[in-house]
Amino acid sequence: MSNGRKLAVIGGSGIYKLDAIKQTGSKDVETPFGRPSTAVMEMEVQGSPFLFLPRHGIGHHISPSEVNYRANIYALKALGADTIVSISAVGSLQEQYAPRDFVVPDQFLDWTKGQRKRTFFDEGMVGHVSAAYPVEKSLQARIHQACLSSGVKTHLGGTYVCIEGPQFSSRAESQIYRSFGASVIGMTNVPEAYLAKEAGMAYATVAMVTDYDCWKDEHCEVSEIMAIMKDNYVSAQKLVLALIPSLVKEPVNFTPENKWAVITDPAKLSARHKEIMEVVLR
Repeated sequence: MSNGRKLAVIGGSGIYKLDAIKQTGSKDVETPFGRPSTAVMEMEVQGSPFLFLPRHGIGHHISPSEVNYRANIYALKALGADTIVSISAVGSLQEQYAPRDFVVPDQFLDWTKGQRKRTFFDEGMVGHVSAAYPVEKSLQARIHQACLSSGVKTHLGGTYVCIEGPQFSSRAESQIYRSFGASVIGMTNVPEAYLAKEAGMAYATVAMVTDYDCWKDEHCEVSEIMAIMKDNYVSAQKLVLALIPSLVKEPVNFTPENKWAVITDPAKLSARHKEIMEVVLR
């Protein structure tokens, strides 16, 4: 099913279309886990092809808890992608990460509530993949450099706390996350990052800061957040124009860590398990 596109972008809040980029087609993909958020878009910028998937669907109709993360990652892998750039809106948990800044984190903290399917290996197939380093360092570095060259104030490194949502945090919760030393807070990058790891894909996040969560005295309304998101959207477009051609022409080199993930006796694996392995472990 591969279409020759190795790079995929998953767009979060406010990134539903990329105005400066040409759409050349789309792919409807059925997966063993159901349908992805929407058809995967085939895109091109400056002659460089890539895949684009709006995480929340067209028109933002899928909540963070209802995103079919497994289908999204599986569909991108089935279409040939081995590298994912995630673009997400976040709140800041530290003073130095101001609204309109970008952060390129290297760690995630899962604070979701167990509602999300978070592994490809289940229902009689057991597999283990290390998530010690969920972000591919070489991809993170390339994103950071592209942000800087695009004139976007960007911070390299940090921890992204993923909460269930859709509600934002209470002040008590926000202070707890700050006490962990976490950098930003969002609702979508887990299990997305860990599934990419299971699928042997390079993954890194562009976290676009919209507000200071609620730990600061200044209260931020959703309308204010949306206004900042529009500014971040413009910055994200500049980043994509700088980053995509670079990553397509010179892909990141990395070693997948999932080759020996499955430990279940092959005789115990069903046809469905083998179909999943054919895509996820290739």
